[in-house]
Amino acid sequence: MPDPGSTADVVRAWDARADRYLELFRHEFDGKPFDRELLDAFARRMPRGDRVVDAGCGPCGHVTAFLAERGLDVLGIDLSPRCVELARAEQPACRFEVMDQRAIDPDRIGGALDGLVSYYSLHDQPGAGLADTFAAWAGVIRPGGQLLVVAKEGTSDGVIDDPLGSGIRVYWAEFTEAELVAAAQAAGFRIDDIAAREAYDDEIQTRRLFIAATRVGESR
Repeated sequence: MPDPGSTADVVRAWDARADRYLELFRHEFDGKPFDRELLDAFARRMPRGDRVVDAGCGPCGHVTAFLAERGLDVLGIDLSPRCVELARAEQPACRFEVMDQRAIDPDRIGGALDGLVSYYSLHDQPGAGLADTFAAWAGVIRPGGQLLVVAKEGTSDGVIDDPLGSGIRVYWAEFTEAELVAAAQAAGFRIDDIAAREAYDDEIQTRRLFIAATRVGESR
């Protein structure tokens, strides 16, 4: 078994549960107007054609498709080859690649990004790696570029039974608002807005945090 929370562990866990996740969440935006509005707001902050990465796109690819429908040039990335395989089949008009969000290669994606969305992509890694993840994002987003982070609020940080019911053990991390803000600011992001909502009845009962930020520096 790979070290809990490691890159190899994320691949193991998501390759094993990607099909179940697709079954559960293929149409999740149908019942999440709050999430749709904040993703809409993210898209409105950028001109059509701006280049964006959907970090940790998962097997549904629905965030990638949602943003692409609003005129952005979106690439969905995920560590799990199975997730990328399913996302390509689910959203054939969109682009997906196997890639680590903590090691995005600007040369491979065509240069600096105009924005990045992390929609529940942080909970697979130990909290100790949060600052490094934000720093990696900052390294690939141009000054003035946009960031939207959606995360589950809490203090859990360790291996648990998969909340999705796959029957496997997975790494599970939650974060406080203060932790997310501190990591973003240390990496060179200005916090523009913070929102939160309680979990819906059919979700894991943890409050959701939405943080919008701008990469500090001279904008184009």
